[in-house]
Amino acid sequence: MSNREIVVFTGTSISHKEARTLLEVTYMPPVSRGNIDQVLREGYRIIGIIDGIFFNRAAVAHKEILRALEAGVKVVGGGSMGALRASELDVHGMIGVGRIYEWYRDGVIEDDDEVAVATNPETFEPVSAPMVNIRETLKTASREGIIDHDTCVELTAVAKRTQYGHRSYLGVVRNGIKAGLFSEELGKKLLEYCRNHEADVKRQDAILVLNKIKELAKL
Repeated sequence: MSNREIVVFTGTSISHKEARTLLEVTYMPPVSRGNIDQVLREGYRIIGIIDGIFFNRAAVAHKEILRALEAGVKVVGGGSMGALRASELDVHGMIGVGRIYEWYRDGVIEDDDEVAVATNPETFEPVSAPMVNIRETLKTASREGIIDHDTCVELTAVAKRTQYGHRSYLGVVRNGIKAGLFSEELGKKLLEYCRNHEADVKRQDAILVLNKIKELAKL
């Protein structure tokens, strides 16, 4: 299959620049309502959905993806909106990959806000931290002995209560200190750990989507 028959919607979980170093295909901004019908009309045969619009504009509709699948187009999802839609439509043939897809599929996580972030409207880059990354980073910090298990659970709950567009490691740690979960000294140590050792699950899964597309297209 030609690279020109493949399109991937992303820009937040992984930048177009980085994605092109892994797979040279057509890249478009995070998917929104109507985009799948558009690329279907343009003749693309493989569609990758990584990132998408969640709350400020209409999200990609299930029916759009179903129309693409019914037309024989392969649709691969993972990382963010792609993981969510794949968990809902894998029974209809959409291909889901990655941990986030598996978490949605298995009911480990359910809410859209787990993967939603605020973004720079021009570059699509995230300006807040996704809950899935915060959750895994705090678990890793707990395993590394930076914080104990109970603190990890409570701090994760603090992050979950924060509106998705305002989530940051600095904010989570500050709120943890205010809640009396740990001292300022430990807070500084935890913040440094989170910033330097973030578990970027969304990026990891985005790469898996690109690898799966490469496999399907035999590139």
